[in-house]
Amino acid sequence: MDQISMFDVPETTPGDVSGPLASRIRPRNLDEYVGQRHLVAPGAMLRQLIERDSLSSMIFWGPPGVGKTTLARIIAGHTHAEFVEFSAVTSGIREVREVMNRAEENRRLGRRTVLFTDEIHRFNKAQQDAFLPFVEKGSIILIGATTENPSFEINAALLSRCRVFILKPLEESDLLRLLHMALEDPRGFGGTHVSMDETQLSSIARFANGDARTALNILEMSILNGELTNDGSVRVTDENLSDIMNRRSLLYDRNGEEHYNMISALHKSMRNSDPDAAVYWCMRMLDGGEDPLYIARRLVRFASEDVGMADSQALPLTISVFDACQRLGMPECDVHLTHAVVYLAMAPKSNALYMATLSAREDIRSMPAEPVPLQIRNAPTDLMARMDYGKGYQYAHDYSEKITRMVCLPDSLKDRRYYLPGEQGAEKAVAARLQEIMAFRSGKD
Repeated sequence: MDQISMFDVPETTPGDVSGPLASRIRPRNLDEYVGQRHLVAPGAMLRQLIERDSLSSMIFWGPPGVGKTTLARIIAGHTHAEFVEFSAVTSGIREVREVMNRAEENRRLGRRTVLFTDEIHRFNKAQQDAFLPFVEKGSIILIGATTENPSFEINAALLSRCRVFILKPLEESDLLRLLHMALEDPRGFGGTHVSMDETQLSSIARFANGDARTALNILEMSILNGELTNDGSVRVTDENLSDIMNRRSLLYDRNGEEHYNMISALHKSMRNSDPDAAVYWCMRMLDGGEDPLYIARRLVRFASEDVGMADSQALPLTISVFDACQRLGMPECDVHLTHAVVYLAMAPKSNALYMATLSAREDIRSMPAEPVPLQIRNAPTDLMARMDYGKGYQYAHDYSEKITRMVCLPDSLKDRRYYLPGEQGAEKAVAARLQEIMAFRSGKD
């Protein structure tokens, strides 16, 4: 592992075309940085921290290609502290301890150490724990970058000592600006006459789905594989660009009408128990460049909204498929989506959970906020007990039937029914069980 005071990435000189485009035109300062205006616009908190060199430990959380590492490199150029970088992918506990010992020595000499750790979520608990005492006493200022929710992937003690900055997917307008910069910047293709129209650039920006690295990689490949004309310029054709993106359609708009038409077709095909149509519309969306995670999220929703208690295995199946899509991505995850789509199409259907949700929300919006009945309130203190909190509570496990006639809804809603089970699949048994419970509570048992 290399330990460095500054990033060992040389400045790219005009005309230098070595290395990937995304690395060659990486922004060198905040004025060149694209996107994340909520963090780096003039007057924004993170910009002030960087410009004042008054850094504290922080986590950059966001999807790939949104500028986490670039921000760290900009910080490297501003800070007067020693800047050390390593990746959680290639570094182990020994390397972490070596850096911590070096940082502690710097602290004794009155020097600060800023440590940038890429993919910090890949560190296990022991490795993350190694950071904690040095963060606490100020030996290091930790900057971690992660694509995963830090609430789940970073130790609570360490996370509590870090400020979390959320980086969002880049807007299409941000990506277009970046693509134009790549065409004009001498570090990019500024020295080459490239013939591309705005529609093609917009197609790349849409396809990249907020990921700057993806957008720049597609641009670079399309130019390097473009047609060389007699005057020495490069012309990028629609066919060329389509081949690069490995998608048949460049016109699929993930934010436009066709996007909603397609997801509607998928949803309604599954609801109508038509697996062939459902698979077709799912593949049409993927072929048009749709984010597989968007489809996977819709399938998770469908599992409860349209299948529900009729087949409760639909929900864990779709969550497993969502996880598989996250781990594998395209093109491998297409078969997992097909698995879920066919399962949901063939599953028995019930919208009882969805209707219960709508009905309860309507009562909450239209009626006064009802207090929790005293009998089901918690009484952790003597004062609460004297106020009759928990008085009359009936513990279901104390009864042979494992249910009681205790009322749990507010008085104004005590006879209200939200969940009305249907007769499909496993919900038929649920409906019978609910009838037994209601008969018992009404005294008709």
